[in-house]
Amino acid sequence: MAGMQDSPGRKAGRIQFADTDEPLDIRYDSIFKAVFTRDTPASKGALSGLISALIGRKARVQAIATNEPPARNVSDRRIRFDIACKAESGELINIEMSFNPEPAELSRLEYYAARQYSGQEISGGGKGYSDLADTFQIAIIGTRVFFPDCALTHTFQYYDPACGVPLGGKSRIVTVELLKAEQVVDKPAEEMDICEEWSVFFEYLTKADKRAKINEILEREEEIAMAGETLIHISRNEIEQARLTSELKYVLDTQSRLVNAKRQGMEEGIRKIAKKMKAVGKPVAEIKEFTGLSEDDINHIG
Repeated sequence: MAGMQDSPGRKAGRIQFADTDEPLDIRYDSIFKAVFTRDTPASKGALSGLISALIGRKARVQAIATNEPPARNVSDRRIRFDIACKAESGELINIEMSFNPEPAELSRLEYYAARQYSGQEISGGGKGYSDLADTFQIAIIGTRVFFPDCALTHTFQYYDPACGVPLGGKSRIVTVELLKAEQVVDKPAEEMDICEEWSVFFEYLTKADKRAKINEILEREEEIAMAGETLIHISRNEIEQARLTSELKYVLDTQSRLVNAKRQGMEEGIRKIAKKMKAVGKPVAEIKEFTGLSEDDINHIG
């Protein structure tokens, strides 16, 4: 990151990225977690700022819970790299980067939001339901759009859809769909709200042609600059960068193998169908149209 440069007149501690910089992609969950869970003032400040922006209230992170294998553990990929934390004012917050969400992501979010809220201990000690803390299940979603509207963020809670009356409960699900940042990236930074600025930072940090906009945001927003500063330190640390790159390679290789296996399974299934169609005397033209196989492939099926 030798190209990192300061901008004239910036506040102390603010950073800028040069066009030649190649920062690690913070949209990958392992790198996201590495940036926001370091034991440094910049990392803690960035996490507090991000959470505050997404839940719509000031939240200073008090503690981060260990609820999964640490970021360096690549032997078990069944658990996503989420960050469970508690704010000084008592809120329980679970935040995660879902770069490649599964099709049932919304059901998954609802499931874990319920577990987060119901997992609070109120039995004994004179506690009751009124002592339950507000909980937030936050998902920053990368490569998929789930909601058909143009809204970048959504906050869900229980309400009566017929009357539009909220239950007033303490459990909420917050989503950010990064692909929708395309709608706001060309706005002047001073016209963006804080959620839009964070979204553009995540989505366009690695794109050199948007580097000027990223630097504009870094200059305006201290907590986002803290995240950028932490990412730079990670990128400069050759050992940590090598570990994260190795882990990312593991994730992507595993993902690629799964995709290839699914495709191979589909191809085998298609060939079985074609074989059955040939066995009952279906014409080649019909088999070709139905399966998408070439005439040559069909003729070679025994």
